[in-house]
Parts: sequence; structure tokens; C-alpha cells
Amino acid sequence: MIPRGAPYIGWSDLLAAALHCLDPRSPRAAQRDVEAFWASNTVACLSVRTGLDAMLQVLAFPAGSEVVVSAITIPHILDILAKHELVAVPVDLDLDTLSVGASALRAVITGKTKAILVAHLFGSRMPMDDIVRVARDAGVMLLEDCAQANDGSGYRGHDDSDVTMFSFGSIKRQTALGGGLLRFNDPALADKVRAMVESYPRQSRLSYFKRVLTMVFIKSVASYPVFQLFVALCRLARKDHDETLGTALRGFRHGDLFARLRHQPSAPMLRVLGRRLRQSLDVPIAERVAVVQAVTREFVELPRPGSGASHHTHWLFPVMTPEPERLKLHLWAKGFDATAGASNLLSVPAPEGRHVAENAERFMREVLYLPLYPDATTTQMRSLARVLRDFDPA
Repeated sequence: MIPRGAPYIGWSDLLAAALHCLDPRSPRAAQRDVEAFWASNTVACLSVRTGLDAMLQVLAFPAGSEVVVSAITIPHILDILAKHELVAVPVDLDLDTLSVGASALRAVITGKTKAILVAHLFGSRMPMDDIVRVARDAGVMLLEDCAQANDGSGYRGHDDSDVTMFSFGSIKRQTALGGGLLRFNDPALADKVRAMVESYPRQSRLSYFKRVLTMVFIKSVASYPVFQLFVALCRLARKDHDETLGTALRGFRHGDLFARLRHQPSAPMLRVLGRRLRQSLDVPIAERVAVVQAVTREFVELPRPGSGASHHTHWLFPVMTPEPERLKLHLWAKGFDATAGASNLLSVPAPEGRHVAENAERFMREVLYLPLYPDATTTQMRSLARVLRDFDPA
């Protein structure tokens, strides 16, 4: 079976990460370096989740306040909002562009709305000007989640977003095996969030070293011969290899979420993040885009969410099909490691009395992620296109 592709980190970076775990120096200089390199009024956190939770503690919105959320997001966003007794209200997406429309946004804002949280998805980047205007007209905060949109272009979020959030977790393009950077337009709010984060205990070097070892395993498995052995062993053990890999990549998979995320980033994580931020993404992203363009010229007209986006680097490649599980098994049988759950997303349920986000619900029912990656050969990608063309969804 052709694997879904290797993590976005090199062996030299993993070696550096392991060596940094032995470095006894204080993390303060590394933290200042990362924050200054990124942008003014930036706070480095263990994860974006950590920063969002800390910010909501500082803001202390009244219980029952509403936060309008892109209708496709990660489950922990909803967990964090619920922890602060806030109500998540979904705003549906245009699946062609993966963007939030201004009219759809205005329709869900009420007098209870305190913030808008929009997320760029799968490497696409939605236009933000209209969203900024809606937020300003409504007098609410605008939070821009760029966790899946980092492309190395220097984009730090829209200048007028109150907060922009970038993630460097295990599956991200510039992964540091964790870490989040939040840029604030209000320096006073940045200082308060930084003080909140600094009140937390610091992630241990041992904890981070375990992440390094996990990534060594994941990267090793991504090579073709090792992946064949891994899949065979999972089948012998009656385990789903897709679920096993997905679980290993998640940063907060066990125990109490808030006990785990309320930590400061460790010194080695900060040093690895500083190293990774200085590495160019131009070549790997150009290769990824080229692979996607080559394959999509050949395969069947499956609906492709985001195909109409004005800016897209194809961090993941989702398609939609009425029977995603059947197509996944069909691709597995033909030797392609497609997955239905690698991105750990959900459609945001509508509160009582509010409209269901129908496009998001349909997306989650029908989505499948294809294994397109730069290391694949032209022959392999043409074979994938042929398998997709030949699939009968009836």
C-alpha cells in the first residue's frame, strides 16, 4: 500500500529536537526569539488550544454569551468554549471556496454575540475583508484561526483581525511537534494572556522527548517498505492502521484536556520552533501544488471542497463522495492509503432554535482525504486517478 506521505519534518530536525531535550538552558531567550521573529504582540503557547483557553480566561465573557464559529472545526474548540460557558453558533461554509460569506455571518450574529472565530481549512485561505467589516459593524472580536493555512509566505493573519492563531502541531507544515503562536492587535490583551500562560507549569523536556520519539516512529512508518509491514501487523492485531496513526499524531489524546493544555511550552519545543520558522516552505508547497494540479487534470469529477478558493496550497486533499467508507476500502484494496478521519474535524451542532449548517453536515458525511504527496511518482498518481475514475459509487 502506498502511504499517505511523510510528516513535514526532516531527520536533521528530529535529531536537533532530541539534542535540545538535553540542553539545560532556560527557555526565556528561546521564547523571546520566537515571539519577536513572528510578529509584535505575539504570545508563544504550548498549542493554539492553550492560547485560546488562556485568552477566554482573561476576557471572562458572561456565561451564555455566543461565539460564532466556522461550521467545520476541531472538537477541542467546542470543548474550550463550553468550559467557559460560551455557546458555539455555527456559520455555514461555501464548500466550493471553503469560505464564510458576509451575509451568512450577519444572519447568525445576535445581541449575545461576543466574538467571531473563523478557520481557514485544508491549506485554503478565505478572503477576510468582508468578515472584518461584519465584525466591526457588530462590535465583536474577530479571531482568525490560521492553523491549517501556514504557507511560509509571511502571512500572519489579516491586519485587522483582533487575534490570529497559527499552529505547529505534529501534522502541520512547519511542525515543531507542538506549539502555537497567537498575535494580538491589542498589546494590553497580549500582555494579560502572556501573564496567564506564564502562571502555568512548563512542559517537561521528557514529555517533549516522547513526542520526538513518536514522530521518529511516524516518519519511519511513512517509508514504503516499513508501511507495508506496519499495515500487515495492524491487520494481524485486528487494528485499523488508519485509526492507529491518527491517534499517535494527536497532541492531547489522553486524560483531562485542560490539565494537559494549561502548560507553557518547553525549552526544546521553543528552540525547535525557532529553527523551523526560519526554514523556507516555498519548494515543498510548490511541489505539493504541482502534484495536485497534475492529478486533478485526470481523475473523475468528484466534488472537491475548496477547488474554487482564490488561495490554496492543498495541505490536505479532501473529496466528497456519497459512500466515503466504500471508496476508502476500494482505494486500500488498490494500494492507496486514503483516510476519512485524519484531520479530526466535526461540523458544529446548532444550538436549539438556530439553523443547522447543512453544507458542513454534508461535508462531514461525505468527506474522504486522498493520499497526494510530492514524493509520489507520476505513475502512482496516474494509477490513483484511474482507480478514482473506475470507482462506481452506485
